[in-house]
Amino acid sequence: MTFNGSLYHAVRLAYVAAAMLCSAAESSHAQALNVPAAETCLTANQDLSLRAGLPHTAARLKTKELLKIVAIGSSSTVGLWTLRSADTYPEVMRRELSRLTSNAKILVINSGRVGDTIPGNVARFERDVLSYKPDLVVWQLGTNDVAWGGHPDDQLKSTVVQGVRVLKASGTDVILMDLQYAPMVLRSAYHSKMESIISEVAQQERIGLFSRFTLMRKAIDAGVTPSMLVSWDGLHNTVEGYDCIGRALARTISSNTH
Repeated sequence: MTFNGSLYHAVRLAYVAAAMLCSAAESSHAQALNVPAAETCLTANQDLSLRAGLPHTAARLKTKELLKIVAIGSSSTVGLWTLRSADTYPEVMRRELSRLTSNAKILVINSGRVGDTIPGNVARFERDVLSYKPDLVVWQLGTNDVAWGGHPDDQLKSTVVQGVRVLKASGTDVILMDLQYAPMVLRSAYHSKMESIISEVAQQERIGLFSRFTLMRKAIDAGVTPSMLVSWDGLHNTVEGYDCIGRALARTISSNTH
């Protein structure tokens, strides 16, 4: 895709400035009311389910053997705009899962890469996922395949299916994490198509689906201001957003393994 550089940067700067002003105003309002955004988010999503079992994960947690989890994805997995690795969703998930499961030994490997796409994820599976011999893989996917003008099609769906089958063949449980409910995603005419692809593949392959799209939408419907979950760029999560995602994911894993 080719952009007119000057026009693009002018529009982008205007968008960022507006987003930052709105974010500051909303955040100040929320803080004044002392609204615990992550807690409200979690309360609104108590019924969230993976809709599939995690047999390998359950076995590790039952025997208290080391549970190895690999988180693969793009900047949402990296935790873009967080200042500490402790605030990324994979690390939040590890802490919460450890809290929920007494004496559990859990190792989480963060294999996120900023700007990665579905084909890029799959190309890295052997080196960045399978080499660790994981018991569980959380694959966050799809955002960069639509947010920057991409058009998901049957070929992309086939790539997701092939990727999932490669992971399953290695003997690991798999959870797909879908798109974020954020302005830059919602303005794409193809975000619903990408959501459908991810949901259909999860159902077809009988693997877990963690819908952060649903999680964020329900949190906002419950009264959480969007800027408490989405950062100034209109795409990535805030620390509060990553916190809710990581803790909610851990809780769905725990409920599926007990």
